[in-house]
Amino acid sequence: MGTSADSLSQEAAEATQARAGRQLELPEDRYATELAFLESYDNGPRPPSWRLTPRAVVLFVCGTDGEPLRAPDGGQLVISRKFVGDRALVERCVVTLAGERGLLLVGEPGTAKSMLSELLSAAVCGTSTLTVQGTAGTTEDQLRYGWNYAMLLAKGPSREALVPSPVLTAMTRGAVARIEEVTRCLPEVQDSLVSLLSERRMSVPELAGGEDGDGTVHAVPGFTLIATANLRDKGVSEMSAALKRRFNFETVGPIDDLDAETALVRSQATAALVRGGATFSVDDTVLEALVTAFRDLRTGRSAEGWEIERPSTVMSTAEAVHVATSMGLGAAYLGDGRDVVRTLPGHLLGTVRKDDPADHARLLGYWDGPVRRRAEAGAPLWRTLWELRHELG
Repeated sequence: MGTSADSLSQEAAEATQARAGRQLELPEDRYATELAFLESYDNGPRPPSWRLTPRAVVLFVCGTDGEPLRAPDGGQLVISRKFVGDRALVERCVVTLAGERGLLLVGEPGTAKSMLSELLSAAVCGTSTLTVQGTAGTTEDQLRYGWNYAMLLAKGPSREALVPSPVLTAMTRGAVARIEEVTRCLPEVQDSLVSLLSERRMSVPELAGGEDGDGTVHAVPGFTLIATANLRDKGVSEMSAALKRRFNFETVGPIDDLDAETALVRSQATAALVRGGATFSVDDTVLEALVTAFRDLRTGRSAEGWEIERPSTVMSTAEAVHVATSMGLGAAYLGDGRDVVRTLPGHLLGTVRKDDPADHARLLGYWDGPVRRRAEAGAPLWRTLWELRHELG
């Protein structure tokens, strides 16, 4: 039976009220209305344990370009675009998950790999929280299981005393487990995933021969893994060839289109300021200059074709959102009538010199190159930025 848009909106309002006080919303909560609508909109075949059809998952992630979808009951809803990237990439990811194969999203930091994995998980199984954060301190137990030691001592090994990892929970539910920064895990921890992805079962030797069966947990149909890895991260552990073969690799790259990236930075910064109790008041021209500077420094070439020495710091869209948010917060709380563009050089410098002190000189080189040339060409905003060169020290 279909669900009307009005009732969905009411449910969303009640859910929002119940979630009051959270700093960040989970995608399954934030987009609950859209997920419920898509569940009734497309009644086509679903892979085992999936909440939505593969086609509906793609629509959820990529949106409908402002066009409303009409459900069988007559309700209609516009699905927002959440991932600004290649639709074909999203479709390949969905096909990989439908085939119950591991999906590895790779790319430079700040390219929305984690966000994409969250959106896919929320759409496929209704939760994005079955997550393990990979670090040098991640243990094999965090990927497998642990024990409630008080119960273990009182009653001995049992399913009741078992504390499942997010991965084991996903196996028993037929859900999607997420492993963030898998290459930051030590090789012996990574290797625990090899047999799990190939045999689709996990051995619990402590339970073998007991009342709870043979000590083997078998994956329910629908279970799979999404892992992420940064291409430029330091302190990583190379994945073994055996583990690589268990995943389909998809590279998530930077946003190609200036207008699309600017719109994304604006929307994300606006949302961040709303959470902080302020309104976003950065002029569109200033925002476009910010994004242009990030794109120039990221690619090592300006839009005009001028060569630029790239800083070692990753000038990602995520970093641009942070700078836009900081500029907006400054304008909202500390503005005092000052032009917000005057804060841009300082914020850029704070971003650029995170990794290598020599990046300071590279940013100065950018100011002495493209910024100066644009100022000389008569662009008013770039002339102002050129006059602020002294802010870079």
